[in-house]
Amino acid sequence: MRLIIFGTLNGQIGAATRIALQRGAKVIQVEDIEQGLNTLRSGRGADLAMIDVSLDVKHLVDSLKAERINLPVVACGIGNDARAAVAAIRAGAKEYLPLPPEADLIAAVLEAVAEESHQMLFRDPAMGQVVRLAEQIAPSGASIMITGESGTGKEVMARFIHMKSPRSDKPFVSVNCAAIPDTLLESELFGHEKGAFTGAVARRLGKFEEANGGTLLLDEISEMDVRLQAKLLRAIQEREIDRIGGSKPVKVDIRVIATSNRNLADEVAKGNFREDLLFRLNVVNIKLPPLRQRPADIEMLSTFFVKKYAEANGVPERPMSPATLEALRLAPWRGNVRELENTMHRAVLLAMGSQIELADVRLPDGSALTEAIGRGTGATAEASAGEAGTPANMVGRTVADVERDLIIDTLKHCLGNRTHAATILGISIRTLRNKLKQYSDEGLAVPAANEGTRVTA
Repeated sequence: MRLIIFGTLNGQIGAATRIALQRGAKVIQVEDIEQGLNTLRSGRGADLAMIDVSLDVKHLVDSLKAERINLPVVACGIGNDARAAVAAIRAGAKEYLPLPPEADLIAAVLEAVAEESHQMLFRDPAMGQVVRLAEQIAPSGASIMITGESGTGKEVMARFIHMKSPRSDKPFVSVNCAAIPDTLLESELFGHEKGAFTGAVARRLGKFEEANGGTLLLDEISEMDVRLQAKLLRAIQEREIDRIGGSKPVKVDIRVIATSNRNLADEVAKGNFREDLLFRLNVVNIKLPPLRQRPADIEMLSTFFVKKYAEANGVPERPMSPATLEALRLAPWRGNVRELENTMHRAVLLAMGSQIELADVRLPDGSALTEAIGRGTGATAEASAGEAGTPANMVGRTVADVERDLIIDTLKHCLGNRTHAATILGISIRTLRNKLKQYSDEGLAVPAANEGTRVTA
């Protein structure tokens, strides 16, 4: 956990720093926003920013957004000043933290905003075999490809490997290749010099240099444009990168881990992925089994999530009834651990009795879990999207109209989660994003993006 603190926090900087350090964070403190931005541009990355409300919170948030530095911001101020808190949240801060700091409150904010966990929670033998393989190859420097369905915990596995490697005291840097437009991904990875393109207001080091000495995770690499793959291949082979607008190559020392929820051999055959890059990345393949093939993990993970969200929401931790546990084991869980987590969060909020009953476990649309079991579709209710339009209702409509309704309905059922919706629809996240932009340009209301919580198994 890397924390950057902007300002003096009204004289509470020492106390806040000590608490963060005790909680395992690595802390950088800067006096003002420009100094902090220069620090971030130089490759000294962070997972979370805390800023004194006496500074311009909006300027920091806008500057981070303009330079595509994805960093959650927490504002801090003396006491429970409601006006300062509201102003900070409106300016774009994720949370407001009253000062003087309390250890438990800072710990909760660090966990909730950064959402960082290195736990590998499992009980099923199928997952145990995968974890043993990960532990065996972690000390090496080999590139690793982690594959598996969406929501199985690929990024958590990557963090686990990093923490078990000799690079554990160095940075772990993650890049979601599906979430960054193709035109910006090259700069995000390799960095740029000042003036290299419109908007390049200063030199910025990319993720390769930020991860120097540590591990770089290329999440959902199958979504990367094939033209950029050639530059990535050279960077991995030569262990050097070229900044956009730079005059000479820069040496880097990193371990690369990549993930994909697609069959990359099929993508190679389609011409969407370079075969030589696949060979370079796939030195060791770790395939994560879907949750439905890890039945022993379902009860353990459900119990873990119940405890987690009961504490987070200040409600009693209720045990699950036998009927509830049996239904959870029978559900196919197409969204895997992420879907199970969201389902148990909902159940914790809905439960009113002495235990979590089957009636408390609901799908996003409010229907019962038993309906999903009967359909064999899991708790995402993705079948509902298909049932929304019967053949009779489709007659007389264009293919484009039917496709649009299917995409929007599926996205609604996934609560705005683009990655999950694309998986259900069987299309790439890039195709989905292009379709949604088209619909938005046509004036159609598109569900807001919501990529859910980090998988913790």
